[in-house]
Amino acid sequence: MNNKKISVIGLGKLGLCSAACFASKGYKVIGVDIDSHRVDLINSGQNPILETNLTETLKKCKDNLRATIDYNDAINNTQVTFIVVATPSEADGSFSNQQLEESLKAIGSALKSKSDYHLVVITSTVMPGTCEHVGKFILEETSGKKCGKDFGLVYNPEFIALGSVIHDFLNPDFLLIGEINKTDGDALEEIYKNTCDNKPKFGRMNLVSAEIAKISLNCYITMKITYANSLAAICEKISGADSQIITSSIGMDTRIGKKYLKPGLGYGGPCFPRDNVAFAAFAKKVGEKAKLADMVDEVNRDQAERIKKIVKDLVKESNKTKDEVFVGVLGLSYKPNTPVIEDSQAIDIVELLINEGYKIIVYDPQSLDLARGVLGDGVKYASSSKQCAKEADVLLITTPWDEFKEIDNTDLKEGACILDCWEIFKGKKLEANIKYLGKGLVRIEDKG
Repeated sequence: MNNKKISVIGLGKLGLCSAACFASKGYKVIGVDIDSHRVDLINSGQNPILETNLTETLKKCKDNLRATIDYNDAINNTQVTFIVVATPSEADGSFSNQQLEESLKAIGSALKSKSDYHLVVITSTVMPGTCEHVGKFILEETSGKKCGKDFGLVYNPEFIALGSVIHDFLNPDFLLIGEINKTDGDALEEIYKNTCDNKPKFGRMNLVSAEIAKISLNCYITMKITYANSLAAICEKISGADSQIITSSIGMDTRIGKKYLKPGLGYGGPCFPRDNVAFAAFAKKVGEKAKLADMVDEVNRDQAERIKKIVKDLVKESNKTKDEVFVGVLGLSYKPNTPVIEDSQAIDIVELLINEGYKIIVYDPQSLDLARGVLGDGVKYASSSKQCAKEADVLLITTPWDEFKEIDNTDLKEGACILDCWEIFKGKKLEANIKYLGKGLVRIEDKG
């Protein structure tokens, strides 16, 4: 039975989706956020965040979810609290605990007057050692209570992707639980068993092991992405080699697996880049060399430069000057189905091309407004993907949005060249005067 009442601290993309998912499965949920406008929108039935299926989920769970700015209200009227606040990266790559500490203090203060046992779940990504030495310490100090006796503490980071948060939350491959005692882990596992649509596996361990597991998992994924892109760079130099076919084949081996083993642009977004750097920072802190993590980050940063060089070579081959060529860029978000441009390699590529003096036209279904704040007047903004394609002499497909697959010959400029970083056009019948280059298939004479 969903008899426990849940509170969620932080109603951002992950927090609000988590709250909505729990509420949609019958839990009574109270969301807490410092943004009173966001709280009011949620309570009035409106969705303040652009995320796939969130609006529908909020409608489904409206009777089970309410929002507030009052920690005391949330803690006193629930038994389990999930902390889902931002932990932005510091200069050295480690994560800031500022917002986490503020939330912990407010929770601890509210626990002072509460006699019932309360489970606190830290979902925010943290550096190893944080839950024990920061989370537990603050909660005990501010509440005057004892962890494990008066309240519980669990680390439970999510492995989700923006654009598919709702689906990923309800259908996880596995759930990571760092616990101080078995009782707390059992309580959290039961909540997820009542919530998930699938039957996930559970990885249960102590707090610090779970903290290391979180950032090391994402570090391993970034390694697979970078390996695929490194393989693509080699294949581009060899006639007849196709990195897409190679990676899809070797991914059949269960020792490797197909997920994330696909050539494209480098990884970006709010999780992979910073978790990889954080893993390296943590290794250095304990006196170890994180050579693999450092190299993965270095190779990933090289990807945008590689694309810039290919564009320069394509322009040289066309015997046109920069002033005579329009470079079109389809996709600015770091992945499809989200407006997020944080650490987007598409943005990096555009900025590199701007610095080289190219004329550029860009389009993205969701992130144009955010992109304007970064790119300013340095580019032309198309009103549609087809307008962008029609005006481009060299067309880059930098984010694999589904709508871009609908572009056909009539939408392309005569004599255009397509550099398809995700090979979404592979196999499409194009006019003879259209040059098509897929990443991992590109072979251009090195002109220095």
